[in-house]
Amino acid sequence: MKIGVPREIKDHEFRVALTPPGAQTLVAAGHTVHIESNAGAAIGFTDEAYRAAGAQICDAATVWACELIFKVKEPQPVESAQMHEGQILFCFLHLAAAPELAHALMTRGVTAIAFETVLDTAGHTPLLAPMSQIAGRLSIQMGMQALEMKNGGRGVLLSGVPGVLPGRVVILGGGVVGSHAARIAVGLGADVTLLDRNHGRLAEFDARYNGRLKTLFAHPENIAISVTQADLVVGATYVHGRRTPRLITREQLRQMPSGAALVDVSIDQGGTAETSRPTTHSAPFYVEEGIVHACVANMPAAVARTSTLALAEVTLPYVLRLAAHPRAALNEDPGFAAGLNIDSGRIMLTGLATDLGF
Repeated sequence: MKIGVPREIKDHEFRVALTPPGAQTLVAAGHTVHIESNAGAAIGFTDEAYRAAGAQICDAATVWACELIFKVKEPQPVESAQMHEGQILFCFLHLAAAPELAHALMTRGVTAIAFETVLDTAGHTPLLAPMSQIAGRLSIQMGMQALEMKNGGRGVLLSGVPGVLPGRVVILGGGVVGSHAARIAVGLGADVTLLDRNHGRLAEFDARYNGRLKTLFAHPENIAISVTQADLVVGATYVHGRRTPRLITREQLRQMPSGAALVDVSIDQGGTAETSRPTTHSAPFYVEEGIVHACVANMPAAVARTSTLALAEVTLPYVLRLAAHPRAALNEDPGFAAGLNIDSGRIMLTGLATDLGF
């Protein structure tokens, strides 16, 4: 199969879907790999390295003409306009928050498989997990920047210092993002509260941190109390293939300390706060209702080399199977089939169809 790997064009998106060793693996399996020139150059993967691996270096038009498009982030409008009927797209999509892209892919008859909805035998999301780990860790780092005076923050150091209390961090969601955000925040010495609806998850956190982290059931009253007292809130909720529920209201933000921060990692799926809207690495922050918002939709791109190495390892086995026998790969693995969002113009996930108004 002809596999195309484009250079990512989203703002400050330097990740690449395929490393040179991954390209070598695909070529050895009998596939033709077309890499757009300089697709990985920013993070040290040169065109020469890809050529040595057996890949062909080409322009964007050649890449987008391939049978299978393998990339990191969702196609931007100029990219989706180049797609054609029968083409397979394998990348992050987050279509519940992107109805325009969903309609474009449907109109063009594309078969679109989303990294974030692929499941393993345990019902986990193996292709989303490494980016969630990175985003969770980065969320605290970004929150610390948001709290700095130069960005409109209230000037709170999350770790505190001797004689001064640490900052209060509230994490909404105990999944992969939330657990890694908690790890960094607790390690800094912040006053951390994590909310989730799953009692088992809360018990795990309680046992793991032995009192260094507080846990609460995520019902509306507890969310309201926690959010309005926080210096930093991390939105870390994810519902498989669905739009993120709005858990934080505008009124609750008004009651937070002026200059507090919200890092909404859930923004890819629409965001967890009423005031959340996507931002970029070029302009990550905005202030609304006195709260510094950071809603960067491709947060792991800030550490693009680490992110690429982590993502490429977990996606390569799937793209190998997809390139060899596309229909068989999906038909024989229900977890892989859960990644199928659009098939020849049709929405394939019930929840996604509901969110998009079908």
